[in-house]
Amino acid sequence: MGDDELAEIRRQRMMQMQQQQMAEQDQIQRQQQQQAQIQSVLMQSMEPEARERLNTIRLTKPEFASSVEQQIVSLAQSGRLRQKITDEQLRQLLTQIVPQKKEFNIRRVG
Repeated sequence: MGDDELAEIRRQRMMQMQQQQMAEQDQIQRQQQQQAQIQSVLMQSMEPEARERLNTIRLTKPEFASSVEQQIVSLAQSGRLRQKITDEQLRQLLTQIVPQKKEFNIRRVG
């Protein structure tokens, strides 16, 4: 392998890395735009107390909070929300979404 071949390989590898980095930056930017749109819809369709409750839930259960946000956004976009969601309405929605915990009674026999 000559110096020319090594230089060509380095140049190709450098171009490949730059393209990969640009693709990653584009993806991050799209995710940020999508998140901004979601937040905008939530601000328009939720009362401040309800948003605060959802943010509190996000601290403990981020996946669950994202799921709830997606449901609220889909309700808002489909036009099924007539008014802003209050804290009480959000609490009712959360009780419907959260699966009821099953209780187990373990008894020792003998």
